[in-house]
Amino acid sequence: MKLRLVMAGLLIMVTAASSQATTLKLASDIDLLVLDGRKISGSLLKGADGLELDRGQHQLLFRVEKDLQKNSHRGSSWISVPQIVTFTAQAESIAIKLPPLETLQQGKAFDKHPSFELIDEHGATINSQRDYLSSNESNFEQAMIAYNLQRNVASVPRFAQPHLSNAPADDMSTDMVSMEHPTGRLLQLWYRQVDSATRQRLVLLMQALRTS
Repeated sequence: MKLRLVMAGLLIMVTAASSQATTLKLASDIDLLVLDGRKISGSLLKGADGLELDRGQHQLLFRVEKDLQKNSHRGSSWISVPQIVTFTAQAESIAIKLPPLETLQQGKAFDKHPSFELIDEHGATINSQRDYLSSNESNFEQAMIAYNLQRNVASVPRFAQPHLSNAPADDMSTDMVSMEHPTGRLLQLWYRQVDSATRQRLVLLMQALRTS
């Protein structure tokens, strides 16, 4: 019952902010690894075809995962080098437009010279700064912290320390909702995408319900 009340409160918050949001559309072959310096959980994105972003600057780390043709008889799983893209969200929706990727040769060419684009809902290209991480990285969140602390082409220094402002608002995942419950997973997904002010209001609502 309490979780339903929280969901209702969150829906009100999200609806109020929806006019200022940008939808990031994700194709099934794009694996989003880090958003604005924070690791993105695969369980949160499961079944979702997009994320709601607030207007302003954002940074994505993603990779492409596809089964590509090796020859006329066999296929091979291919995972791209992790790609970094920094951009300013102002459109209603943003999508990552990939080049044709049907063969391993095209996959290898993409790793050497990534040619993806960010496009808005009208198909217009969105300005962005792009780079890539070494393919042997394992902790992507830590790798992006290190990347953003350097003067790289797509660096955003303020994303290098994503946990500095962590107040109780970022403790929700540990003790406020259950990730095993579908509603809890949806709540976590929304929580990670709203701005800090909305997070704080949500946490205060959660705390009030827990003590009631």
